[in-house]
Amino acid sequence: MRRRPVFLTTALTAALLVALPAQARQTRHRATHPADSGAQPVILTQQPHTDLDARARELNASDLADAKAHHDSPIVLVASAPLSSARDDMALFAQLQSARLCGSAGCATSVYLRHNNEWRTVLDAVSGSISVLPTRHRGMRDLLIGNHDRWVWNGSSYQDTMPAAPVGDLRQSIEAHQKAQQAPK
Repeated sequence: MRRRPVFLTTALTAALLVALPAQARQTRHRATHPADSGAQPVILTQQPHTDLDARARELNASDLADAKAHHDSPIVLVASAPLSSARDDMALFAQLQSARLCGSAGCATSVYLRHNNEWRTVLDAVSGSISVLPTRHRGMRDLLIGNHDRWVWNGSSYQDTMPAAPVGDLRQSIEAHQKAQQAPK
């Protein structure tokens, strides 16, 4: 068996590495996020003249009246999904869309839960896509807002599990920023 000189083997390896695109040399790992594994997206759609649309309009009557007073007619988007194993616990996802009601973060979606034929707000005004997760807390399925924000049932409503940023010296920071903006340049 004939052995190649070490420098030749090293030179060949170096040449191959230079010739291969950088992307091909990187080790790739499949991203796995247990938070979104098995997530079922909530698809909001217009469903005029349906029971869901009527309930959403009823539950958002004050926002719709305010919009009408300002000559605005929002689009009502709805979806429903079971959040518990109890047959009567059906969730209504409702979103009002209009230039007046939506901001830079998008349009807010509220989640209502029907229990014993009564609706109550269990998650109010979140922005971003919503998915129903297979995981549960206190008998209710978890919700995923956006890609990473898990909300869990605390027994009466959904609670965010993302830690809030520390407020600390927020007021002083804002005042310093405002002062810097007012300083002559």
